[in-house]
Amino acid sequence: MAIIYEKSKGLTERPLTYCPGCSHGIVHKLIAETLVELNLLDHTVAIAPVGCSVFAYDFFNCDGVQAAHGRAPAVATGIKRVAPESIVFTYQGDGDLAAIGTAETIHAAHRGENITVIFINNAIYGMTGGQLAPTTLVGQKTSTSPFGRNVAHQGLPIKVCEMLAAIPSSYYLERTSVHDVPHIRKTKAAIKKAFQYQVDGKGFSMVEILSGCPVGWNVSPVESMKFIKEQMMPYYPLGVYRDGGAEI
Repeated sequence: MAIIYEKSKGLTERPLTYCPGCSHGIVHKLIAETLVELNLLDHTVAIAPVGCSVFAYDFFNCDGVQAAHGRAPAVATGIKRVAPESIVFTYQGDGDLAAIGTAETIHAAHRGENITVIFINNAIYGMTGGQLAPTTLVGQKTSTSPFGRNVAHQGLPIKVCEMLAAIPSSYYLERTSVHDVPHIRKTKAAIKKAFQYQVDGKGFSMVEILSGCPVGWNVSPVESMKFIKEQMMPYYPLGVYRDGGAEI
């Protein structure tokens, strides 16, 4: 019998440990497929920081390094400079990249480091109990904002793509989503472009992916996809923010 579909060779046999309905598994699949399709798997290094993705190195069938919370871009910089022939990517959540790791991200972009950053934006600290994150929406309830995010107290949610678009040495920035099949396909295309740009030596690339966290949001998986579309996308518009070093 002909095999029509099988698990990507870019993933190990270890079962994913993410919560039911979490979007991390979708994104893992897209990255794994991309690495195989571009023939990059055998010389790729994944950087997994602290957070829900802390065990990502167990899931991707390539070399992996764990970084301290927020420091993945700094670790990726070191690895890429020591082994420039390697393909190096970070896999970071919003509590990591947009909070404790903001400086590392900004400076890696300013230096134009030839790395790929995959940024999972689910508007919450998922692993540690569903606390308010820098990307939590105004009015969104979390374990540390039970009455909703208050602008007077916590400020506005950070828009990472827009912020990095102001940096001239950012080469490619795109925000996508995985809330339905058409957008999953667009996310795959964005991830593939980001890795290809690293192969071509173009510099810093980041794909921000709006992602669901049903457990942290206290909703069903179906409702989480609806939340992305109706609540997150209006504040975090999808699209390309830089391509080829030019701001869009």
